Amino acid sequence: MSAMTMLREATGAAHEAVDAAFGAHDLASAEAYRRFLLAHGRALPAAERVMATLPFARTLPVRAPLLAADLADLGVASPAPLPFTPGDDDATLWGVLYVVEGSRLGGAMLARQVPPAMPGRYLGAVHTSGQWRSIRAALDEAAAGEDAHWTARMIAGALATFALYAEAAEVD
Repeated sequence: MSAMTMLREATGAAHEAVDAAFGAHDLASAEAYRRFLLAHGRALPAAERVMATLPFARTLPVRAPLLAADLADLGVASPAPLPFTPGDDDATLWGVLYVVEGSRLGGAMLARQVPPAMPGRYLGAVHTSGQWRSIRAALDEAAAGEDAHWTARMIAGALATFALYAEAAEVD
């Protein structure tokens, strides 16, 4: 079973809960969109900072500056990121990367709901052609031959990241 499949199966409920929390925002409303971006501002910078210690993650473009620019365009400062210390071993970091980069896919779909007059750099920062496929391949390569303990830490990293986003959604 691929690492991606393991992660999808093990984190499905957490993923659905986060999607439901953020899906409740009407992104066509300036106020709801502002709250949505503020919630992401409490989670994404912390997750990207942790993830950046993984060498592969440093090959991917970060979105925190785009998020901050969108918030500034809406007249609000970026919030302080929530504390996030899931662990610093490679397995955990791959789990964090799975959630952060997977959120780009969802962001592309959500971007369609944002009116053109509102800033959309953050949600519009989609993967380049073939990039998601490369991420999946790198994740599977990192997990190849690893034991159940490594896999459990990878899943724990993903679950911790989903919990971070869930907490960020509740702060508002």
